[in-house]
Amino acid sequence: MGTTKARQLSTAEARRGEVLATAAKVFAARGYYGTSTTEVAKGAGISQSYLYRLFPDKRALFVAVIEDVSRLIRERLGEAVAKVGSADPVDVLRAMGDEYAHLIADREDLLKVLMHANCAASEPEIRQAVQGMYARLVEYVRSASGAQDGDVQEFFARGFLCNVVVSIGALEVDAPWTRTLLAGIRHY
Repeated sequence: MGTTKARQLSTAEARRGEVLATAAKVFAARGYYGTSTTEVAKGAGISQSYLYRLFPDKRALFVAVIEDVSRLIRERLGEAVAKVGSADPVDVLRAMGDEYAHLIADREDLLKVLMHANCAASEPEIRQAVQGMYARLVEYVRSASGAQDGDVQEFFARGFLCNVVVSIGALEVDAPWTRTLLAGIRHY
């Protein structure tokens, strides 16, 4: 009997992960305010009532998507740290920045969810989730790199600039303003 319950829990957890992946794509396309739970349920191939069993409402679903995005970013930064082969803060930050640049190039939905989450942060629960995400990421970057506060701030400032230039398609525009914004920024 214990085995059946464990199997059901793992199946429900796997389904929850699949729904989060679908929700990220749907929220990325239309944002928090423009997305309905009906669209998410349809995209995931489940009923809306089953969606509500997994997540009590749209806000809870979006917060879970933000937390999943945060987890993915943290995992990828950790992979970069493990591969860098140096304890020099500059090298570690560079490796994490390179990994983040790959991540937002490879996962357009992730970047768009981040942008939409910042825009929907007027909602208290969403603001709290976004703040929690950045708090965890800043503390991870600080501890993993050993960098000083100013260098950690610059790391995140460059990351935010990367988010903007990628999301507005600045990489496809050859103009003085894009060359200024893209100078020294890694992009893929």
